[in-house]
Amino acid sequence: MKYERPSFRAPGVPTERKKLLFLSEETDVPKFDYPVTPLENFRLAAAHKTPYWMPNSMTDDQFVAAQELVTGDVRGMQVSADFTRVVTESYTFKDWFNTDWTWVPSAGGPMLTPGTCLCQDITAWEKTVKFPELREWDFTTFADSFMKTVYDPAKVLHIDLGQGATERLISIVGGYTEGMLALAMEPDAVRDFLNRFADFTIEYVDLVTSLYPVNMITYHDDWGTEKDTFFSEKMMEEIVFGPTKRIIDHIRSKGVLFEFHCCGNITRFIPYMIGLQVDFLQIQRRAVDIPAMKKKYGDRIGFNVWPEALEFGVPHPKDELVQKLRNTVDLYGTGGGAYVNIMESDPVLIWDMVSELYAYSREFYDSER
Repeated sequence: MKYERPSFRAPGVPTERKKLLFLSEETDVPKFDYPVTPLENFRLAAAHKTPYWMPNSMTDDQFVAAQELVTGDVRGMQVSADFTRVVTESYTFKDWFNTDWTWVPSAGGPMLTPGTCLCQDITAWEKTVKFPELREWDFTTFADSFMKTVYDPAKVLHIDLGQGATERLISIVGGYTEGMLALAMEPDAVRDFLNRFADFTIEYVDLVTSLYPVNMITYHDDWGTEKDTFFSEKMMEEIVFGPTKRIIDHIRSKGVLFEFHCCGNITRFIPYMIGLQVDFLQIQRRAVDIPAMKKKYGDRIGFNVWPEALEFGVPHPKDELVQKLRNTVDLYGTGGGAYVNIMESDPVLIWDMVSELYAYSREFYDSER
């Protein structure tokens, strides 16, 4: 069956307003007559069953960033991408572990401020690192407002937790060199710290899930450069895997899907991520051959992807964007296990991309079904 691609703001086409990723503006996108709710469709994709269309984070998700969870000036609360506002100039801040950070707009993220070190000796972390007391923060004001004015039970409620265990280790010891030396020279102390961070994260998850009917949680823990992983398989098995598994097991025990944001060429760690029962990977296309990983592991782990071969910051005509979206569905669509992010600033192109992704993937999955 062929599905309509409605023209921009065509008369009679239902629409909804959506905020643009990394921008303050909103735009109209078409609102389709779905055969099931976006949440039901997303659950099919996550279960590696044939969905009705390839989920689109712009239209199918309700995303709550880590900075939004707590009321007040919490730009660095758990240190994740500043999706909640337009950032054009660098600024410095302390996060809720009292670590110093500098937000770098050109990098699109926070960097540990040079010279920052909370813990010069990882074997003494219990004396120098103060874990946040979550009860001291106001989590309820934003949650109450969100649930009353924004929440849509038909869509995926997707919450970002921010920084993960090894990233927190690196932040307290003063950087990646110090973090890798700690992993190599003091594995027992590092493991103890990571387990304490897992305890904290589990408490954090319990609080968040008590306030929101969460469907998916994203957790950030970068494990590599674009060349290779920061640490070895042996360190993964003996130090990092156990605390990370505790966090993921706890999240999934609540019926919540788990998405792992992990930068770098972490190809060698994907079998471990499957062992951790990660539902979706959010990884770097320029560092990892994601189509090859989909072909090899796609029946066991899912992928959050951008339109294939999209060059960020480079203008693309409509016909080229349409072809990229079709290639994305063809590469990642088989058997579910994938959803797409759309990022554009032109309202007409956004409309056309949303329409094409929905229509083409409906046709793709009708054929598969």
